[in-house]
Amino acid sequence: MFWYNEYRYHLPTPIPGNYNPVSTGTSITLKGPLAALHTKPVFLHFFNPGCACSRFNIPQFKALVDQFAGQVDFAIVVISDKRVTAGDIHNKFGLNIPVSFDTSLAAACGVYSTPQAVLIDSRHRLYYRGNYNQERYCTDEKSSFAKIAITQLLQGYASPSFSPLALRAYGCQLISCKK
Repeated sequence: MFWYNEYRYHLPTPIPGNYNPVSTGTSITLKGPLAALHTKPVFLHFFNPGCACSRFNIPQFKALVDQFAGQVDFAIVVISDKRVTAGDIHNKFGLNIPVSFDTSLAAACGVYSTPQAVLIDSRHRLYYRGNYNQERYCTDEKSSFAKIAITQLLQGYASPSFSPLALRAYGCQLISCKK
């Protein structure tokens, strides 16, 4: 089982047949608890509590929240076929930030796996969608794609420029991930 999972999570997540890519610059409408996030850039963390990759990625997400709180609004978008509450997510992350269960955001942002990072500029346009890091364990600071994207947006860059590794999804397909 260990070697199966080791092999499985080293491969990119298969792109679904019905996948519609979303270009940077596309307007993203935030609804529900996220609608109030409109004065700063918004970072969406797509999370599935049943996905090992999502659970493993929690420290990286929390580090971004710690570093960029005040400059960027952060939220968690839960994509799960299990009954989970916002309180469950707050407890798991140890953060009191907005939690959304709006699965339509995944398609709107071009997300087809978890974990995925989405950065929306202050005018609600898609700025970045992709991985947190090139390394499986998110330890390579040079390829800390999500952090680089936030930094570039805050510095006024028009759009981030990354290798395909930043944009290729690794992790669990939406909803279908099992423990």
